[in-house]
Amino acid sequence: MPEERIESQPTGDRRLAQLFHLTDLVPLSISSVGPLFSVAATGGVMAADAGWWMLPAIGILALPFLVSSFVFRLLNQHFPHSGASYHWSARVIGRSASRYQAWILILAYFTSIPPIAIPAGSYTLALIAPHYQAPAAVHLAVTLFWILFAAVPLLLGGKPTARLTQAFFILEMVSLTAFGVLGVLNWHRISVPIHFGPPPIGGILIVAVVAATILDGWEIDSYASEESQRPRAHPGVGGIIGAAGALLFYAILYPLMLGETPLHQLAGATNPLAMWSARLIPGAPWVMLIPILASTAGGLWLTTYILTRALYAMGRERLIPSVFSRLNRRQVPHVAIITSLGLALAVVAAQVFITSLTSFFNLVLSTAGFFLLAEFFLDSVTASVFLTIGHHRVPGTWLVPHQHRLLLAGAIFSTVVMGALLVAFFIYGPRAIGSGIDQTIAVLLVLGLAFAWWTKRRTTGTVIFHGLDVALASETPQPEMVEPSRL
Repeated sequence: MPEERIESQPTGDRRLAQLFHLTDLVPLSISSVGPLFSVAATGGVMAADAGWWMLPAIGILALPFLVSSFVFRLLNQHFPHSGASYHWSARVIGRSASRYQAWILILAYFTSIPPIAIPAGSYTLALIAPHYQAPAAVHLAVTLFWILFAAVPLLLGGKPTARLTQAFFILEMVSLTAFGVLGVLNWHRISVPIHFGPPPIGGILIVAVVAATILDGWEIDSYASEESQRPRAHPGVGGIIGAAGALLFYAILYPLMLGETPLHQLAGATNPLAMWSARLIPGAPWVMLIPILASTAGGLWLTTYILTRALYAMGRERLIPSVFSRLNRRQVPHVAIITSLGLALAVVAAQVFITSLTSFFNLVLSTAGFFLLAEFFLDSVTASVFLTIGHHRVPGTWLVPHQHRLLLAGAIFSTVVMGALLVAFFIYGPRAIGSGIDQTIAVLLVLGLAFAWWTKRRTTGTVIFHGLDVALASETPQPEMVEPSRL
């Protein structure tokens, strides 16, 4: 064990700027879920796997995710940090578990970017050239435009990102409300028979895992903790609102879409919302495509935001190369942003130029769903441990466990449900997605062990963010580096 020591980290313009109010965090959390994009991107896949049974399948995961939002709120109050998930693990369980969770976190959010970027290109082409059969090079060029567009607000700083998100958020909320009202008013005219049929157990379980990609995103305010003006008070609140809001939107949109569009048209569709829209407002596809595109663009830069803040925190601790912790003059981790979007573009190029694009898209989407679910599963484990045995801040001193019995029961419930779904995915995944999905995920999980071993030799300690309000931030240097032996 290395000698214990504490090193104050650089302060001032070499740390993330505390800019966000609660009014910034709430739109970030809701827009990061991207309700319209989520329905458009995954509705066809889920309808093909489970038909009407996709609704109870989403419900299976909805409750654990809603519980998770309250768990995240508690963990944010104690451990605000731009690394959020993996940092909580380090503080509660230990550095070894944290290093492996860092790998899961990277995979969860990196594999989530291509399934957002590719539809952004597809929706743009459908909007500006609806009858044009775009070659792969054109599709890639349009997707590149959106990746560059996403990079602009991220590189300009937290406030421009929040302001652009708020504008897109207003457009999406107005559109969601309008289509919900139109759907209710037109039910008597265009509704179709409701037929569940025998429950496809495998399809239901696969949809429950894929649903992680439509139920996540609200946790963005946890990764924005170090950029919040009140880091112990506000992060987590936006997440709760975002999680509840997403469930409300889905509870309205999915039944309306399924009830007013023949299932055979939705199953496997690249944009099922457009098919529903064509029945609601014939001859005006742009009415749905514009808000979907706004939702997609917002989801693209906000998913990247989560990943880059986590990479910044890992680079600061030398878990990964320290270059990822570099900040530009606007105090944002520009190296992490450019690298993440650049690698995502490479994956998108591979997908676009592969003949079986739909199969590859489903593979990446399912992989993202698995690792997002794995990330939330590990967070539930962390919360269960924290709520059971407490934690220690000073060597040899343990705090009394928190008496949040209801929250502890919820954390344990989430752990059990999410863990069971992860196991079930290995059993039913190959049948619904393809024989390569199990091997792909197994290889990535094993590589995580290599990542944990490699990073053990690099890291020297854990950076602790003090979580001071912005009015007090100048009074105490923050954050600080603490040796593992002090955790």
